[in-house]
Amino acid sequence: MAQRRFQRGRELAIDLGTANTLVFVRGGGIAVFEPSVVAIDEVTGSVHAVGEEARRMIGRTPAHIRAIRPLRHGVIADFDVTAEMLRYFIRRAGGGGGLSYSHVVLCVPSGTTDVERNAVEEATLAAGARRVSLIEEPMAAAIGAGLPVGEADGTMIVDIGGGTTEVAVLALGGIVVWESIRVGGYELDDALVRHVDATARLLIGPETAEGAKIACGAAWPLPETLETQVAGRDRITGLLRRSTVDSNDVRAAIAQPIETIVDTVKRTLEATPPELAADVGRRGITLAGGGALLRGLDRLLSSETGLPVVVADSPLECVVLGAGSSLEESELLGRSAKKRPPFGRRRRRGRR
Repeated sequence: MAQRRFQRGRELAIDLGTANTLVFVRGGGIAVFEPSVVAIDEVTGSVHAVGEEARRMIGRTPAHIRAIRPLRHGVIADFDVTAEMLRYFIRRAGGGGGLSYSHVVLCVPSGTTDVERNAVEEATLAAGARRVSLIEEPMAAAIGAGLPVGEADGTMIVDIGGGTTEVAVLALGGIVVWESIRVGGYELDDALVRHVDATARLLIGPETAEGAKIACGAAWPLPETLETQVAGRDRITGLLRRSTVDSNDVRAAIAQPIETIVDTVKRTLEATPPELAADVGRRGITLAGGGALLRGLDRLLSSETGLPVVVADSPLECVVLGAGSSLEESELLGRSAKKRPPFGRRRRRGRR
């Protein structure tokens, strides 16, 4: 019995995200949910910390330690560090060694090039996996959200991650229309950093901005104004100062990247074949990813598109749960790995 459990545990699904990495163990559920951050000792070149421990070091490390996110906009920015991070997470999920024969299903953004796909596959192999299968994030998110992707009727998924937003219409187990933009949660954080700097002359860090976004962020006017305190360096005096940020401030700050996401959804709908568009009009749009938790985003999208919009039950976990389910369905992996349809396109910049 112990041997049987070990065999099942050697099949993994990984959502390698810009913000977080999730690892699903077949037969065991989600085993790892950690920030995609690595702290490197630049003197020795060794890994000092990975995951949540490394995230707490961002902006707080001594000169010889550097805390970095090795992925940017869903693609690898530092190959060696990404491989080390994957190796650490895979070992944690597997309880130690014996993972050189693992089968790993890896999620990738639909807008990645073949070169970028090869890079993440090679990094996973370097981390100890013997065989790697790729599944596109919109497909995995739709499966994880419980959408009937295998049916002839069309369904629409909007997956808003830390570095990318994936919009896709799916039918018959494949992606029919898609668009991927490199705008996500971190662009919202950066926009809030600039807004606080411009309006309050206060320089705050991205981690502080993310905390404020979670505490009182909204894409739609709220019945009651929420407030939170942020601390940073005064641009004039250079001293520490605190300031109050409310939900109206955050909504104004993130208006441009949110508009970019809304426009992407509209363009995808415009490119959708009429029959599938009718299905989407009946079934509505499903939101997944961490960005789906932004207050009022579903109402804003519904107002802009005229369609019903719902948030998936577990938006942060949809992608890895869908990838885990695909371990049972090899046909889905084969379809997701095929050449993407001509309607799809990729935008490298967040601005129009």
